[in-house]
Amino acid sequence: MKDEKIYTPVSGYQGLLFVLILIGPSLSAVILLQQIWAIAFTIIGFACLGGFMIVNPNESSVLTLFGAYKGTVKQNGFFWTNPFFLKKKVSLRARNLNSELLKVNDKLGNPIMIGVVLVWKVEDTFKAAFEVDDYAKFVQIQSETAVRKLAGHYSYDNFDDEQAEITLRGGGEEVNHKLEKELLERLSMAGIKVIEARIAYLAYAQEIAHAMLQRQQATAVVAARFKIVEGAVSMVEMALDHLSKKNIIALDEEHKAAMVSNLMVVLCGDKSANPVINTGTLHQ
Repeated sequence: MKDEKIYTPVSGYQGLLFVLILIGPSLSAVILLQQIWAIAFTIIGFACLGGFMIVNPNESSVLTLFGAYKGTVKQNGFFWTNPFFLKKKVSLRARNLNSELLKVNDKLGNPIMIGVVLVWKVEDTFKAAFEVDDYAKFVQIQSETAVRKLAGHYSYDNFDDEQAEITLRGGGEEVNHKLEKELLERLSMAGIKVIEARIAYLAYAQEIAHAMLQRQQATAVVAARFKIVEGAVSMVEMALDHLSKKNIIALDEEHKAAMVSNLMVVLCGDKSANPVINTGTLHQ
Protein backbone atom coordinates (compact mmCIF):
# COMPACT_ATOMS: atom_id res chain seq x y z
CA MET A 1 0.00 0.00 0.00
CA LYS A 2 1.41 3.37 -1.05
CA ASP A 3 1.14 6.62 0.83
CA GLU A 4 0.44 10.10 -0.36
CA LYS A 5 3.41 12.09 -1.64
CA ILE A 6 3.48 15.78 -2.43
CA TYR A 7 4.28 16.86 -5.99
CA THR A 8 5.68 20.34 -6.58
CA PRO A 9 4.74 21.62 -10.05
CA VAL A 10 6.16 24.49 -12.09
CA SER A 11 4.50 27.88 -11.78
CA GLY A 12 1.81 28.28 -14.38
CA TYR A 13 3.08 31.70 -15.37
CA GLN A 14 6.54 30.30 -16.18
CA GLY A 15 4.90 27.49 -18.12
CA LEU A 16 2.74 29.99 -20.01
CA LEU A 17 5.81 32.02 -20.96
CA PHE A 18 7.55 28.87 -22.18
CA VAL A 19 4.54 27.82 -24.28
CA LEU A 20 4.21 31.29 -25.82
CA ILE A 21 7.91 31.31 -26.70
CA LEU A 22 7.52 27.86 -28.23
CA ILE A 23 4.36 28.57 -30.20
CA GLY A 24 4.92 32.20 -31.26
CA PRO A 25 8.12 31.94 -33.33
CA SER A 26 7.32 28.51 -34.76
CA LEU A 27 3.83 29.59 -35.82
CA SER A 28 5.27 32.72 -37.40
CA ALA A 29 7.86 30.62 -39.25
CA VAL A 30 5.13 28.40 -40.65
CA ILE A 31 2.86 31.25 -41.77
CA LEU A 32 5.35 33.85 -42.91
CA LEU A 33 8.41 31.86 -43.93
CA GLN A 34 6.65 28.66 -45.02
CA GLN A 35 9.01 26.64 -42.83
CA ILE A 36 7.39 23.21 -42.65
CA TRP A 37 9.73 21.96 -39.95
CA ALA A 38 8.31 24.57 -37.55
CA ILE A 39 4.97 22.77 -37.58
CA ALA A 40 6.41 20.19 -35.16
CA PHE A 41 7.26 22.89 -32.59
CA THR A 42 3.82 24.42 -33.02
CA ILE A 43 2.16 21.08 -32.32
CA ILE A 44 4.36 20.55 -29.26
CA GLY A 45 3.48 24.01 -28.01
CA PHE A 46 -0.27 23.43 -28.31
CA ALA A 47 0.13 20.01 -26.64
CA CYS A 48 1.81 21.70 -23.68
CA LEU A 49 -1.36 23.69 -23.09
CA GLY A 50 -2.84 20.53 -21.55
CA GLY A 51 -0.39 20.80 -18.66
CA PHE A 52 -1.98 23.88 -17.10
CA MET A 53 -4.14 23.49 -14.02
CA ILE A 54 -5.65 25.56 -11.22
CA VAL A 55 -5.81 24.29 -7.63
CA ASN A 56 -8.32 26.14 -5.47
CA PRO A 57 -8.06 26.55 -1.67
CA ASN A 58 -8.81 23.33 0.23
CA GLU A 59 -8.56 21.36 -2.99
CA SER A 60 -5.95 18.97 -4.39
CA SER A 61 -5.07 17.34 -7.68
CA VAL A 62 -3.90 13.71 -7.85
CA LEU A 63 -1.48 13.15 -10.74
CA THR A 64 -0.94 9.89 -12.62
CA LEU A 65 1.17 9.12 -15.68
CA PHE A 66 0.18 6.05 -17.70
CA GLY A 67 -1.24 4.38 -14.59
CA ALA A 68 1.63 5.33 -12.26
CA TYR A 69 0.95 7.59 -9.28
CA LYS A 70 3.27 10.61 -9.43
CA GLY A 71 2.05 12.67 -6.49
CA THR A 72 -0.55 15.09 -5.22
CA VAL A 73 -0.57 18.86 -5.63
CA LYS A 74 -2.03 20.50 -2.51
CA GLN A 75 -0.54 23.96 -3.02
CA ASN A 76 -3.07 26.51 -4.23
CA GLY A 77 -2.55 28.50 -7.39
CA PHE A 78 -1.89 28.32 -11.14
CA PHE A 79 0.55 25.58 -12.22
CA TRP A 80 1.97 23.77 -15.20
CA THR A 81 2.85 20.08 -15.22
CA ASN A 82 3.58 17.32 -17.68
CA PRO A 83 0.75 17.53 -20.24
CA PHE A 84 0.47 13.74 -20.22
CA PHE A 85 -0.45 13.70 -16.53
CA LEU A 86 -4.00 12.69 -15.73
CA LYS A 87 -5.39 14.99 -13.07
CA LYS A 88 -8.08 13.99 -10.57
CA LYS A 89 -9.55 16.64 -8.31
CA VAL A 90 -10.00 15.66 -4.65
CA SER A 91 -11.64 18.12 -2.27
CA LEU A 92 -9.97 18.64 1.11
CA ARG A 93 -12.90 20.56 2.57
CA ALA A 94 -14.76 19.35 5.65
CA ARG A 95 -18.09 17.73 4.80
CA ASN A 96 -21.25 16.94 6.72
CA LEU A 97 -23.06 13.64 6.48
CA ASN A 98 -26.54 13.74 8.00
CA SER A 99 -27.48 10.09 7.79
CA GLU A 100 -30.98 8.88 7.09
CA LEU A 101 -32.90 7.49 10.04
CA LEU A 102 -32.02 3.83 10.43
CA LYS A 103 -34.26 1.25 12.03
CA VAL A 104 -32.00 -1.01 14.10
CA ASN A 105 -32.21 -3.23 17.17
CA ASP A 106 -30.52 -2.23 20.41
CA LYS A 107 -28.68 -4.61 22.74
CA LEU A 108 -31.97 -6.05 24.05
CA GLY A 109 -33.53 -6.39 20.63
CA ASN A 110 -35.86 -3.39 20.87
CA PRO A 111 -36.39 -1.69 17.49
CA ILE A 112 -35.19 1.90 17.57
CA MET A 113 -34.74 4.74 15.09
CA ILE A 114 -31.31 6.33 15.09
CA GLY A 115 -29.55 8.95 12.99
CA VAL A 116 -26.06 10.46 13.19
CA VAL A 117 -24.24 13.56 12.01
CA LEU A 118 -20.69 12.99 10.79
CA VAL A 119 -18.12 15.68 10.01
CA TRP A 120 -15.27 14.32 7.87
CA LYS A 121 -12.59 15.31 5.38
CA VAL A 122 -10.04 13.66 3.10
CA GLU A 123 -6.64 13.42 4.76
CA ASP A 124 -4.75 11.01 2.44
CA THR A 125 -5.55 11.72 -1.20
CA PHE A 126 -3.83 8.56 -2.48
CA LYS A 127 -6.04 6.28 -0.41
CA ALA A 128 -9.16 8.28 -1.23
CA ALA A 129 -8.44 8.15 -4.94
CA PHE A 130 -7.15 4.59 -5.34
CA GLU A 131 -7.97 2.42 -2.30
CA VAL A 132 -11.76 2.73 -2.69
CA ASP A 133 -13.99 3.17 -5.71
CA ASP A 134 -16.03 6.15 -4.47
CA TYR A 135 -14.85 7.54 -1.15
CA ALA A 136 -17.99 9.65 -0.54
CA LYS A 137 -20.24 6.61 -1.01
CA PHE A 138 -17.81 4.57 1.09
CA VAL A 139 -18.20 7.04 3.97
CA GLN A 140 -21.99 6.84 3.78
CA ILE A 141 -22.18 3.03 3.77
CA GLN A 142 -19.55 2.53 6.47
CA SER A 143 -21.26 5.12 8.67
CA GLU A 144 -24.51 3.18 8.52
CA THR A 145 -22.66 -0.03 9.36
CA ALA A 146 -20.93 1.61 12.33
CA VAL A 147 -24.25 2.94 13.66
CA ARG A 148 -25.83 -0.52 13.47
CA LYS A 149 -22.88 -2.01 15.33
CA LEU A 150 -22.98 0.71 17.99
CA ALA A 151 -26.70 0.24 18.59
CA GLY A 152 -26.17 -3.49 19.08
CA HIS A 153 -23.68 -2.88 21.90
CA TYR A 154 -25.91 -0.69 24.09
CA SER A 155 -29.49 -0.70 25.27
CA TYR A 156 -31.72 2.30 24.59
CA ASP A 157 -32.30 3.00 28.27
CA ASN A 158 -31.35 1.30 31.53
CA PHE A 159 -34.89 0.55 32.69
CA ASP A 160 -34.72 -2.32 30.21
CA ASP A 161 -31.25 -3.33 31.40
CA GLU A 162 -30.66 -2.36 35.02
CA GLN A 163 -27.06 -3.59 34.87
CA ALA A 164 -26.19 -1.23 32.01
CA GLU A 165 -23.97 1.65 33.08
CA ILE A 166 -23.94 3.22 29.61
CA THR A 167 -26.99 3.54 27.39
CA LEU A 168 -27.64 5.15 24.03
CA ARG A 169 -29.89 7.78 25.60
CA GLY A 170 -27.76 8.55 28.63
CA GLY A 171 -24.26 7.69 27.39
CA GLY A 172 -23.60 11.15 25.98
CA GLU A 173 -19.97 11.86 25.15
CA GLU A 174 -18.84 8.30 25.83
CA VAL A 175 -21.22 6.87 23.23
CA ASN A 176 -20.21 9.56 20.72
CA HIS A 177 -16.54 8.81 21.38
CA LYS A 178 -17.18 5.12 20.76
CA LEU A 179 -18.90 6.01 17.48
CA GLU A 180 -16.00 8.23 16.41
CA LYS A 181 -13.47 5.50 17.17
CA GLU A 182 -15.46 2.92 15.22
CA LEU A 183 -15.79 5.23 12.22
CA LEU A 184 -12.11 6.16 12.32
CA GLU A 185 -11.12 2.49 12.13
CA ARG A 186 -13.49 1.84 9.24
CA LEU A 187 -12.65 4.95 7.21
CA SER A 188 -8.89 5.05 7.69
CA MET A 189 -8.35 2.71 4.71
CA ALA A 190 -9.94 5.38 2.51
CA GLY A 191 -7.75 8.16 3.91
CA ILE A 192 -10.69 9.80 5.68
CA LYS A 193 -10.30 11.81 8.88
CA VAL A 194 -13.27 11.82 11.25
CA ILE A 195 -13.57 15.27 12.80
CA GLU A 196 -16.74 14.66 14.80
CA ALA A 197 -19.53 12.10 14.99
CA ARG A 198 -22.66 12.47 17.11
CA ILE A 199 -26.04 10.84 17.50
CA ALA A 200 -28.51 13.38 16.13
CA TYR A 201 -31.77 11.46 16.51
CA LEU A 202 -32.77 8.64 18.84
CA ALA A 203 -36.23 7.22 19.49
CA TYR A 204 -38.09 3.96 19.75
CA ALA A 205 -39.57 2.60 16.54
CA GLN A 206 -43.19 3.51 15.89
CA GLU A 207 -44.59 0.07 16.69
CA ILE A 208 -43.34 0.11 20.29
CA ALA A 209 -43.07 3.86 20.93
CA HIS A 210 -46.49 4.15 22.63
CA ALA A 211 -45.90 1.11 24.87
CA MET A 212 -42.45 2.35 25.87
CA LEU A 213 -43.84 5.80 26.63
CA GLN A 214 -46.40 4.25 28.97
CA ARG A 215 -43.63 2.24 30.59
CA GLN A 216 -41.51 5.34 31.11
CA GLN A 217 -44.48 7.17 32.61
CA ALA A 218 -45.23 4.24 34.91
CA THR A 219 -41.60 4.12 36.01
CA ALA A 220 -41.71 7.86 36.76
CA VAL A 221 -44.96 7.49 38.73
CA VAL A 222 -43.55 4.60 40.79
CA ALA A 223 -40.40 6.58 41.54
CA ALA A 224 -42.46 9.61 42.58
CA ARG A 225 -44.73 7.52 44.81
CA PHE A 226 -41.71 5.95 46.45
CA LYS A 227 -40.39 9.40 47.37
CA ILE A 228 -43.81 10.50 48.62
CA VAL A 229 -44.23 7.44 50.84
CA GLU A 230 -40.68 7.75 52.13
CA GLY A 231 -41.27 11.40 53.04
CA ALA A 232 -44.70 10.66 54.57
CA VAL A 233 -43.28 7.95 56.85
CA SER A 234 -40.61 10.37 58.05
CA MET A 235 -43.22 13.07 58.72
CA VAL A 236 -45.52 10.68 60.64
CA GLU A 237 -42.59 9.43 62.69
CA MET A 238 -41.57 13.00 63.49
CA ALA A 239 -45.15 13.97 64.43
CA LEU A 240 -45.54 11.04 66.84
CA ASP A 241 -42.10 11.69 68.30
CA HIS A 242 -42.86 15.39 68.95
CA LEU A 243 -46.27 14.63 70.49
CA SER A 244 -44.65 12.12 72.81
CA LYS A 245 -41.74 14.36 73.83
CA LYS A 246 -43.86 17.43 74.52
CA ASN A 247 -46.57 15.46 76.35
CA ILE A 248 -49.27 17.13 74.29
CA ILE A 249 -51.44 14.04 74.25
CA ALA A 250 -51.04 10.43 75.31
CA LEU A 251 -52.04 7.98 72.63
CA ASP A 252 -52.42 4.27 73.06
CA GLU A 253 -51.47 1.87 70.27
CA GLU A 254 -54.96 1.85 68.77
CA HIS A 255 -55.10 5.63 68.48
CA LYS A 256 -51.53 5.77 67.20
CA ALA A 257 -52.52 3.34 64.45
CA ALA A 258 -55.55 5.48 63.60
CA MET A 259 -53.44 8.63 63.52
CA VAL A 260 -50.79 7.00 61.35
CA SER A 261 -53.50 5.79 58.96
CA ASN A 262 -55.07 9.24 58.70
CA LEU A 263 -51.75 11.01 58.21
CA MET A 264 -50.64 8.56 55.54
CA VAL A 265 -53.91 9.04 53.67
CA VAL A 266 -53.53 12.82 53.79
CA LEU A 267 -49.84 12.87 52.86
CA CYS A 268 -49.88 10.16 50.19
CA GLY A 269 -53.18 10.97 48.53
CA ASP A 270 -53.13 12.45 45.05
CA LYS A 271 -56.00 14.81 45.93
CA SER A 272 -56.48 17.33 48.70
CA ALA A 273 -57.99 15.83 51.86
CA ASN A 274 -61.43 16.95 53.07
CA PRO A 275 -61.22 17.12 56.87
CA VAL A 276 -64.08 15.87 59.09
CA ILE A 277 -64.37 17.86 62.29
CA ASN A 278 -65.13 15.75 65.36
CA THR A 279 -67.35 17.74 67.78
CA GLY A 280 -67.65 14.94 70.28
CA THR A 281 -65.10 13.23 72.50
CA LEU A 282 -61.88 11.69 71.33
CA HIS A 283 -63.44 8.22 71.42
CA GLN A 284 -66.49 9.13 69.30
